[in-house]
Amino acid sequence: MESERQGVERGVGRDVLGAEGPEVTDLRLVRGARARQRVARRAVDIASLDGLDGLSIGRLAADLGLSKSGVQTLFRTKENLQLAAAECARREFERTVVRPARSVPAGSARLRELAERWIAYAQTPLFAGGCFWSANLPAYDSRPGAVRDALLAHREAWLELLADQLRSVAGAGSGDVPSPDPELAAFQIDAMCNAANIAMRLGDDSAAGKVRRVVEGFLR
Repeated sequence: MESERQGVERGVGRDVLGAEGPEVTDLRLVRGARARQRVARRAVDIASLDGLDGLSIGRLAADLGLSKSGVQTLFRTKENLQLAAAECARREFERTVVRPARSVPAGSARLRELAERWIAYAQTPLFAGGCFWSANLPAYDSRPGAVRDALLAHREAWLELLADQLRSVAGAGSGDVPSPDPELAAFQIDAMCNAANIAMRLGDDSAAGKVRRVVEGFLR
């Protein structure tokens, strides 16, 4: 009988001493992770409009119908919230731009696909204010710290991805025409994307076509 009583108590998440069992703890962890993800995703939209400095526990709690103390418990500090928003933005960008482009062969085909996916990302847009990094890198380029480091790492990964495709194009070339410097060309494409993001936000319908023409210019 004692073993049966213990089994019942464990079944509802408590052992004979009244401590929570692992299943209750696991459920709380799952709920906490989901809440954290929900808050971080909303934070990305706010930061794409008002910058990471525009984030606040109170604003997010009000927007999502949560308690301020609950959001505070999830992130503890504003910097942790900013870092969570940056990581969420990176994952969303990876899911919608980078990962689909990896399904096509490396080189010119993948570079074109990355350009098309980036255009859709900025034009739709994925985030309320357009490109998350265009909105936030200028504010943090001269502010050392964890947030700057995270944003910089994301940008460097994007530049390296572009440069890799340009190296593949150069490796497949005939050698009759000089290939562009991959790092310089990636830098120029990234700069053009930043300019196109601003143009799109201002209603310039020709910005997407300019992105395509610049990319094709490096592939000819």
